[in-house]
Amino acid sequence: MVIIHPEKSALEQGLPFPMGATWDGAGANFALFSENAEKVELCLFDPTGQHEIARHVLPVRTDYVWHGYLPDVKPGLLYGYRVHGPYAPEQGHRFNANKLLVDPYARGLFGKLINHDAHYSYNRASLAEDLSFDDRDNAPYIPKCILTDPTLPSETEPPLHTSWSDTIIYELHVVGSTRLNPGVKEKLRGTFSGLTSDAFLNHLQDLGVRAVELLPTFPFTDETHLVDKGLTNYWGYSPYTFFAPEPRYLSGLKSKIDVTGGMGEFRAMVQRFHAVGIEVILDVVYNHTGEGGHLGTTLSLRGIDNANYYRLIHNNCRHYVNDTGCGNTLDISHPRVLQMVMDSLRYWVEYGLVDGFRFDLTCSLARIDGVFHTHSGFLAAIGQDPVLAHVKLIAEPWDLGIGGYHLGGFPRRWSEWNDRYRNTVREFWRGGENTMMELAHRITGSDDIFGSRGRHPRSSINFITAHDGFTLEDLVSYGHKHNEDNKENNRDGCSENYSWNCGVEGPTDVAAINELRQRQKRNFIATLFLSQGVPMLVSGDEMGRTQKGNNNAYCQDNAVSWTDWQNISDDGLLEFVKKMIRIRSGCTAFRRSEYFTGQEIDGGPIKDITWWSPAGHEMTHDDWYIPHAKCLGFHMACPYKGVRGERLMVMMNAHHDTVPFHLPPPAYGERWHILLNTISVTEDISSKIVKAGDVFTLEGHSLVMLSSSAMATDQQIVQG
Repeated sequence: MVIIHPEKSALEQGLPFPMGATWDGAGANFALFSENAEKVELCLFDPTGQHEIARHVLPVRTDYVWHGYLPDVKPGLLYGYRVHGPYAPEQGHRFNANKLLVDPYARGLFGKLINHDAHYSYNRASLAEDLSFDDRDNAPYIPKCILTDPTLPSETEPPLHTSWSDTIIYELHVVGSTRLNPGVKEKLRGTFSGLTSDAFLNHLQDLGVRAVELLPTFPFTDETHLVDKGLTNYWGYSPYTFFAPEPRYLSGLKSKIDVTGGMGEFRAMVQRFHAVGIEVILDVVYNHTGEGGHLGTTLSLRGIDNANYYRLIHNNCRHYVNDTGCGNTLDISHPRVLQMVMDSLRYWVEYGLVDGFRFDLTCSLARIDGVFHTHSGFLAAIGQDPVLAHVKLIAEPWDLGIGGYHLGGFPRRWSEWNDRYRNTVREFWRGGENTMMELAHRITGSDDIFGSRGRHPRSSINFITAHDGFTLEDLVSYGHKHNEDNKENNRDGCSENYSWNCGVEGPTDVAAINELRQRQKRNFIATLFLSQGVPMLVSGDEMGRTQKGNNNAYCQDNAVSWTDWQNISDDGLLEFVKKMIRIRSGCTAFRRSEYFTGQEIDGGPIKDITWWSPAGHEMTHDDWYIPHAKCLGFHMACPYKGVRGERLMVMMNAHHDTVPFHLPPPAYGERWHILLNTISVTEDISSKIVKAGDVFTLEGHSLVMLSSSAMATDQQIVQG
């Protein structure tokens, strides 16, 4: 039996701040923004979350914030909202008090979001579509919000503050990285606690990564069209609340209410990462929600105040601006929506202890009247916030709206996913023409993109692969996407992948092709870690993980996406990745804080970087623009562990055949130690020496790195 209190209920007035539900030791304050609502009811549930036991009308509205104070309640109380107002989609209003709504500020959720037609405010069977009205109660099918205890232990250790130049990012999925890991206890697989199992932490430490970037961890929806096909939203880019951890990633008993809302387990994970020197970056989605377009569900914001939380099409308020490609776009220009995003970010830093954020489709967050602006309210708010002053900020510098590509357009403090780096390196190594000049810019930090704005090499997040697209194994094994498992007739996913299957589509028993594929993977890895900027490696790529040609595995929560730890490729790639990370970490030459100048250093004849032609001379203007040229080298004069006068030489050959490469004269270095050759991982090259002016036989599809004799005596970089 639901006890519905009268308009003047037992709730005290409370305060319009802070937003959400806040326990103070004696009771709880509830505050919810809705400008267009006519009434807001606070609904309370029993500890099972199945039975609504009381409703209270929030008694006061201050500056469009509805609020009330409920005395004598404790953490663990389950609640939700019913918001009354007009149901008039053509005017932008979609209130329906039959729908229990999740508090966008909920610090924890209890129960599972069950796909059901009751989540739609309209009758899906009606010919009038969303202009119809559905009066079913969705409460049995939606998680309940948890009143949490805010008195988590204060942080006892300062953040790691790993410098950008020392940062190596490892992008991972909570489930995909642990589900098949035999070293992780079965009950912890697919959870935050599983990520910090000794087996997984030891793997990350052995690799040498300095930061993990977690795919979305906010509660997210499994869209109806996926559920109808027997699929799920694996990646999680469809959130419906912004302060709680996703319940399915928690290892605790699902039938027991966690008064921390799961933040206790999340914090413990972060602290365990910090203890071994690894930062935690969250991939966050504030550009849209999982409520979808005008025919989507009503779970939270749509039913709270659709017209203010979302960007609606002018003069057609029934429909949404869709700059995200996901059906809706949050209106971050609205002060209350911006406040919600900023409160969320601060919460994850102060309570979650995270070290940074990667913002999905960041351009959609920085639009003013539909146009991207570097002085938008969102970017300005981030820039001045003292809580966020020390965290890492990474932009995905595009969205799907008009004028939505702005690589290089973000403020100086930001770093950005550099898809031009990805595409250029892929095109070069598959033997594309006219790639030389572009490649030179990419591997030296993309100064042509970021340098003119007073930024630095660390502005570029370099990646060969990401969660979205081919894995490294598939990049060298498939010439076309194979997304049939997504049940969209292979129409989804990007069609231009700059990939090369090395002669056969998919797996093969041809030894020569497999050897070439292994070499190509080493070429990609070597290029990534020898480039200026911040490298990002995708979980499983170091072990040959394949998605069988699926380049859009967002809905594959199964073996297609999970890392198979018991069938690691035996081609030596894992050890090669470890070696490349050791080389990068041990040599400041590849971690510069400033761009190369191309000028002579220390008053000598040698430049900080010299581009070298295989013909034995510095690259000329004409050399750069030979269409079929696919081989070049670069020489760096740089300090190594603080010692000046060291020399490095890198040679890259994307031709299918060998190229005789004439090494520079003695002024550039008299003796060279072969530190790296991607042609083989089994040949012992530690004692091989070549001399100035020698003709080095550079094998087809290979990368070679030489170090001067002084550096060659320092075996630490070779032996790790």
